[in-house]
Amino acid sequence: MNNLFAKFIYIFLIVSTYSLCEAEPRVSNYKKYNLTSTQYNLNKLDLVFSYPWAISIIDDQNIIVSEKGGRLFKVDLDSHNMIEIVHEIPHVPFSPGGKQGGLLDVYYDVSDEFIYLTYSHLDNESSQSSTAIARAKISGNGLNNFQTLLVGQPFLSENRHYGSRIAITGNYLFAGFGERGGEMIAQDPSKHPGSIIRIFKDGKIPKDNPSFKDHPDWLPEIYSIGTRNPQGITTMPDGKSILFSSHGPRGGDHIAQAILGGNYGWKHVAWGGSEYSGFSIGDKPFDEKFNQPVLSWVPSMAISSIKFYKGEVFSEWEGDLIVCSLNGESLIRLDFENDRIVGEEIIFKDKIGRIRDFDIDSKGNIYLISDSPNSSIWKLSK
Repeated sequence: MNNLFAKFIYIFLIVSTYSLCEAEPRVSNYKKYNLTSTQYNLNKLDLVFSYPWAISIIDDQNIIVSEKGGRLFKVDLDSHNMIEIVHEIPHVPFSPGGKQGGLLDVYYDVSDEFIYLTYSHLDNESSQSSTAIARAKISGNGLNNFQTLLVGQPFLSENRHYGSRIAITGNYLFAGFGERGGEMIAQDPSKHPGSIIRIFKDGKIPKDNPSFKDHPDWLPEIYSIGTRNPQGITTMPDGKSILFSSHGPRGGDHIAQAILGGNYGWKHVAWGGSEYSGFSIGDKPFDEKFNQPVLSWVPSMAISSIKFYKGEVFSEWEGDLIVCSLNGESLIRLDFENDRIVGEEIIFKDKIGRIRDFDIDSKGNIYLISDSPNSSIWKLSK
């Protein structure tokens, strides 16, 4: 009996563990996750934002918050003083329940003191738009040294699926570009929508990108293709590799490692998801000829930002992946050990609404914003 029990436990651990290197995709249901036993405090700060998209920590006292409507703020966490940063970034006007575009991600890089931004770039001549990347420095209540690093091509009329999260490692900048509702455009590497972008922080192009190696027909900025709407991206604990999250359609939200020259299959596959009508997508949920996600969720949680935890506040979470959910209104922890997911739990749910983004300070406190017209900043600490 003891041998049988030990064998059962061994098999359970094997099938319950997800590896970044596994060829076989795994499907998970976040609604079945247990709530954490970790004790925490969740405090609401006396600050209000309208549909914020991104939060980025400058230091333990100051943060930057972007709103989809176009406003950009530098916030003092001690005094709660909010300085609106004046700018003329040509973004698509945002309207609740309508266009998805606007001012999107903001990422403060402590190494060069630039803020890196993504936005839905509006072409005034055609009234069409594209995902764009820029950088600038904050000076008083304005932006100096504004540089447009990349404007995706082509411009499209659909105002959705811009993707738009940024990750920086060393001198490399990675960003996820959504397929803008163009579906099979994600399989066309001569166009930017539906891809993971890799450029240098000054906008120059790395000469080891796929177009300079085995994919001469690819645009030079493209690192991988076949994504749908990547709204999260982060550097892995090794400081080199990149993990991104992407929305599936009706189910199929997933996380995947960004692979040089990779193709994640949209719209040949939907990672376990289906059309919103309920009809299937492709001949099978996953196809081994495409790069596989690390983990896929069915039903959909509307996955947003992801970051690996580092800090002393929740030291037991060190190296684990924190995931936020819009539809699920939850913050989730994926327990990583030796590049393998060995467990998952919900940190909290149904407390602050649709969680859009978060950042982690040097001590390990987590600051969060929600996708709402009256979002505060919430601090998760002990």
